[in-house]
Amino acid sequence: MISILIIIVSILAVVGLAYLIVNKLPPKMKPVLSLVLWVVIVYFGYQIYQSIMQPIKFNKIKKERYALVIENLKTIRDAELAYASVNRKFTDKYEDLVNFIENDSFAITEVKNIVVTEQRGRITIDVEKRVVDTVGFEMVKNSFEGRDYKGMMNVPGTDAKFELKVGSVEKVQGVRASVFEAKVDKAIVLQGMNKDLIRQEKEALGGINVPGEYISVGSLEDVNSNGNWPPFYDGSKEESTD
Repeated sequence: MISILIIIVSILAVVGLAYLIVNKLPPKMKPVLSLVLWVVIVYFGYQIYQSIMQPIKFNKIKKERYALVIENLKTIRDAELAYASVNRKFTDKYEDLVNFIENDSFAITEVKNIVVTEQRGRITIDVEKRVVDTVGFEMVKNSFEGRDYKGMMNVPGTDAKFELKVGSVEKVQGVRASVFEAKVDKAIVLQGMNKDLIRQEKEALGGINVPGEYISVGSLEDVNSNGNWPPFYDGSKEESTD
């Protein structure tokens, strides 16, 4: 909106000065006004250039900042999913996640079919059963090698931290499932940039944009571990976790 107004005002100002020079001024004043006209043309030309380039620069910086934020949100998500796979629920305590990554382990299981003999009345039959055996353990930390899980709660480029909340929702009748959500306000990520463009960004509806006021992963309303960013931030579309 501001860009359009700048362009309209610029055109009207240049047209008005040109008309004044050609039709209303005595010849001896025309060189002076011509110089003024060139100054005005250069000034408004620069303003038009800035109005065009500002959104382009904003989007470039926005994507760079979002990419760093999303990497941390992915680490939080992976930490929560790993924690829940062992503890059967998510946690809103950052210290618990870090402690889990550094000190806990996953069970390595092996599934095999065995044949057992069962007595059914007077009949003895062989029955095939599937058995799950624990054959070892692997440290959770190995899954986070090369990732800054200790700093995952920090919003990159700011002094802020992500909001992390947990809850539960009814998945099927009578059964509740643990859920989590981590998020940060876009205004925090984009601080220092054009306020009008930040406002427009927070009103984005999706598509190639991150929709809404927050960059987030997970949900407190549904069993969902997806992020709300478009697929190009991680190269492939994420699948829901039910």
